[in-house]
Amino acid sequence: MYLFQMIFLQIVDTTATAAISLPSQKITFFELLLKGGLIMVPLLILSIIAIAVMFERYLAINAASKVEANFFNNIKSMLSNGNVKGAQDFADSNNTAIGKVIAEGIRYIGYPYSEIEAYMSDTANIELSKMERRLNILSIIAGIAPMLGFVGTISGIIKIFYQISITDNISIGVISGGLYEKMITSGSGLIVGLVAFAAYQLLLSKIDRFALRMQEMVKSFRSVLLQKA
Repeated sequence: MYLFQMIFLQIVDTTATAAISLPSQKITFFELLLKGGLIMVPLLILSIIAIAVMFERYLAINAASKVEANFFNNIKSMLSNGNVKGAQDFADSNNTAIGKVIAEGIRYIGYPYSEIEAYMSDTANIELSKMERRLNILSIIAGIAPMLGFVGTISGIIKIFYQISITDNISIGVISGGLYEKMITSGSGLIVGLVAFAAYQLLLSKIDRFALRMQEMVKSFRSVLLQKA
């Protein structure tokens, strides 16, 4: 019994000594990304482009879709009083998508209603197309980034088997480098793709909501013209 106690104490002492002697290794986020290999370079470039396009389009869409609280009421009041020139100048001075659409309608007052609506519809389509400009970049990045992550996965697996072939050793130390590359590139590609896809869908929904609001205002403008006639 005493012999077993001595052996047990010796094992515990050896284990504790080994645990204390092991250095605590910490790795920064940047160092972790570097372990992803060369595939991380295009993924980083794509992430920067996605963020830049996302913020640029968000600000541009906000600026174009902004509508002053009394914009249409002022237009309606001027047209009701016969001040077509004042309404035209006021709409032209409003540098927004709705301002341009209403200004186009006022410009052709006196033409048949079908022609006025056609001119306004063409202008609205142009303004909506301007809002959607460069959004396809986000859609492309959303598709490419996960594929690049998959390429990194294949590269990591190849690296693992290559290390095994030249060392003839299947240990965690040998395969860890390939596993790092495989997991980091896959995760990074998915994150970049998800962010780009989410931004693309959110900005599109914002444009769709504005398009509906624009249609409602065009309908109201037609009612004003009918009353004026």
